Amino acid sequence: MKIKERAFGVLSGGEKVRLFTISNSDMAFSVTNFGCTITSIILPSRCGRKDDITLGFSTLDGYIRCPSACFGAIVGRFANRIGSARFNLNGKDYFLDKNLGNHTLHSGWLGYNVRLWEPKPVETKNGAGIRFSLLSENGDQGFPGNLNMEVTYLLNKHNEIEMHYRAKTDRDTPVNLTNHSYFNLRGAGRSTVLDHEITLNCDSVVETDGDYIPTGKFLPVEGTPWDFRTAKTIGQDITRTRGGYDECYVINGTTGKLTVCATVHEPETGRRMIVATNRPGVQFYTGNGLGGITGKLGVPYEKHGGFCLETQQFPDAPNRPEFPDSTLHAGKVLEALTVYGFSW
Repeated sequence: MKIKERAFGVLSGGEKVRLFTISNSDMAFSVTNFGCTITSIILPSRCGRKDDITLGFSTLDGYIRCPSACFGAIVGRFANRIGSARFNLNGKDYFLDKNLGNHTLHSGWLGYNVRLWEPKPVETKNGAGIRFSLLSENGDQGFPGNLNMEVTYLLNKHNEIEMHYRAKTDRDTPVNLTNHSYFNLRGAGRSTVLDHEITLNCDSVVETDGDYIPTGKFLPVEGTPWDFRTAKTIGQDITRTRGGYDECYVINGTTGKLTVCATVHEPETGRRMIVATNRPGVQFYTGNGLGGITGKLGVPYEKHGGFCLETQQFPDAPNRPEFPDSTLHAGKVLEALTVYGFSW
């Protein structure tokens, strides 16, 4: 297992940004402390061809100029949507940025994806990687509490990228952290992902209104375009959706226990991806807004050019008492785990 470090650029305030590449004998991934962002994952195909399977940019400048895509980054303090850009906690109202019409997406304009995290290389008996830390101060993005966060990316010998989340606060606050990587198992920029075959271990989705804000109900997927309980291509029923998939699926199983929630297979390359998590939900997004973005090596991305599987708490949970509680209480520690496993 190897860890290499190099310069990735300089921010306008003079802060130096670093890029780390972690590799084993089969695969490699790179991550920068700007946004705690996975910039690439290099995998071989069944024929031995190596491709980068994550969407993003070749340089730091791309991530600075197009922050709204959140390519590969950590998003929070509360990922996904909060309705009406407000919530009440312990009898007090909190108001957030309205960066999605009348609502909040990924906590507003100045997200964790554009922050400079503190990196530290780590090696364990299971693998090697980087631990990133960040302090989100009381009032940051409108949320209460000083939130100390650690996100650790580890590559192990089983060709899995483990993502360990840890957070602690001095005041009660909603917390919902996720990684926002876009994947194309054929190779970033090579095609759409409509012919990828996906299975989701989920019997229901979070029902949403016209703005994708939860109604508070779970919708059974049986008989709907959102049913991926048995493998089918992403494109099979996509014309029956609202321009593509952007739904939070309810994972079958017990929250807190590591459970496989998704399996994706790309037939041409033979690449396969398995996602496991101990979170209750996974947002399946098919890059519906990718058209017009120029990505790595100057290649334009097209609509449905990538997919996301964002493991998380349910959207708008601070306003939905019927959902699992997303509040991290003062003095308590949040620990979450998501694993991306790869084969070919």
